[in-house]
Amino acid sequence: MADGLRPRPVVLLHGWTMRGAIFNDLIARLPAELDCHAPDLPGHGELAAAEPSLSAAARTLSALLEERDLTDVVLVGWSMGAAVAWRYVEDFGADRIAGLMSVDMSPKLACGPDWPHGLIGQSAEDLETTTRRMIADWPGMAEAIATTMFGHREGAPGYSRGDALAQILSNDPAKMIAMWKALALMDQRQVIKTLPCPLLASAGALSRVYPASSAAWLAETAPRGEMHSFSASGHSPHLEEPDAFAARLVDFATSLQPSVA
Repeated sequence: MADGLRPRPVVLLHGWTMRGAIFNDLIARLPAELDCHAPDLPGHGELAAAEPSLSAAARTLSALLEERDLTDVVLVGWSMGAAVAWRYVEDFGADRIAGLMSVDMSPKLACGPDWPHGLIGQSAEDLETTTRRMIADWPGMAEAIATTMFGHREGAPGYSRGDALAQILSNDPAKMIAMWKALALMDQRQVIKTLPCPLLASAGALSRVYPASSAAWLAETAPRGEMHSFSASGHSPHLEEPDAFAARLVDFATSLQPSVA
């Protein structure tokens, strides 16, 4: 337990086009010693009407931590969720955070001559082309997103490619494109260089979204960083290897020391 009196809080932040319920199966696999929270982020799920941005999502997270009086928190950010966690630390500090686990994410999406760790094969110009494709054919883009979420086309054992596609298509395309644009423009590398809490940078070895070098850079750059690769997973290891993911999360949470007031 975080302070010997109550379970350590774990806040799970979902990826782009998903919602907090994506973590239900994972939460069921975690011990009672972890007090889990999986909010919907702006533009998604119960907050579908809210205008999405990284700053708005960070404010949503801040409000949740304050309203529920959560301290010594383990933040788990999958894809976009990791970007939200980093933005939260940038905007609000890490006084409430014991540690952060990122899941298959890069602090900068656009690749370039000096940055090979972004979205696979996506330069800034490619990202602009992708945005135009989203605007012109969101259903077609949803098919592509659902396919690349996993290391294998059929999806995960308890969450198929069809399940992913239905979830993606349940969103307002305009809200999803707005958040995509925010992600495409972000550069959170400086945040990582000064991150005040431990970082477990995890990745799927079969990811078709980010190269393994993204997690390696995070682990090497964060002052207290380490890396973990899920060998049988793509972009969604909590879905593709749920038992292994749960075990690694428990190990990470157990390793963290409570903050000293």
